[in-house]
Amino acid sequence: MNLASAVLVFLAYCLLLHRCMGSEYEEAGGVFDQGGHGVSLTRLDEARAPSRCAARSPPSGAASLPPKPLLVAAPREAGEYPVLLFLHGYLAVNSFYSQLFQHVASHGFIVVGPQLYTISGPDTTEEINAAAAVIDWLATGLPSALPPGVRADLTKVSVSGHSRGGKVAFALALGHAKAKLALPLAALVAVDPVDGMGVGKQTPPPVLTGRNRSLHVGAPAMVIGTGLGELPRGPLLPPCAPRGVSHAAFYDELDRAAPACHLVARDYGHTDMMDNDTPGARGMLTRTVCRSGGARAPMRRFVAGATVAFLNKWVAGDAAALDGIRARPDQAPVALSVVEFRDEKAIEDL
Repeated sequence: MNLASAVLVFLAYCLLLHRCMGSEYEEAGGVFDQGGHGVSLTRLDEARAPSRCAARSPPSGAASLPPKPLLVAAPREAGEYPVLLFLHGYLAVNSFYSQLFQHVASHGFIVVGPQLYTISGPDTTEEINAAAAVIDWLATGLPSALPPGVRADLTKVSVSGHSRGGKVAFALALGHAKAKLALPLAALVAVDPVDGMGVGKQTPPPVLTGRNRSLHVGAPAMVIGTGLGELPRGPLLPPCAPRGVSHAAFYDELDRAAPACHLVARDYGHTDMMDNDTPGARGMLTRTVCRSGGARAPMRRFVAGATVAFLNKWVAGDAAALDGIRARPDQAPVALSVVEFRDEKAIEDL
């Protein structure tokens, strides 16, 4: 064998080795791209209490209307899919997350995004109860909102939320709703969660306790944070995710009874996972109030992909993508300053 042939053999061997080593983790990168399912996006109006002048019999289909307006993203292909309830941030609109919903749904999940309120004060009690009511409605009402042949697996319902919605998601998992949830929660994903304006300035009912390992959510939990959320946009504006009541505090206070992980996008801000276009006055605020890392697409792909990877492992039983993120965080479309996983193997052995 001459030198040229030896070089070619060596290069072929290196290429084969690279492919073999990379194949274990190639699914991790895949979750950051759109999945293989076509997606339908459906809006549902809320059920309204009949007026005194209304006829006693409800209008046709009223029984299936949800307690709050919904945006539902679902695969178009027939089959049974797990459900993710996603709760919007403070004074935001559920449609601001439509691209995020569609990305997650394209990987085989049904995403339900309620509009919990139009205007709200500091107290989140009504939001917690409204979100619980939506969960209770899923069994009877969700089938009518899905494409033909698409079924919701209601044994696998997870909850997620952004900002104040992340706090509400935690509150649901902690049992703060006035009534016990009709369906058990399979997993929790909190996206840059916030519990008020600062330590000692939490919105009622407070979720954070100030004590490590004090939150018993009873399900695997992922906390996604942003590196710029704790920084103000300017000298006259407070940070959108103040230190001490944001992602790090939520993660630190999770107990060790269930698996957990913490991922932080270093160069992105509190609203950077929203749609590229967020119209209206509220949409303008998402661009002007919180510090931003620029283009939203990379952060949105990261949040959607990390959510899919986490749900794939703890809901669908497929660990490849999440284990890939753990082993190769450089595959994410954003730079990660924190990649922390709680001792999952020890918990699985309990």
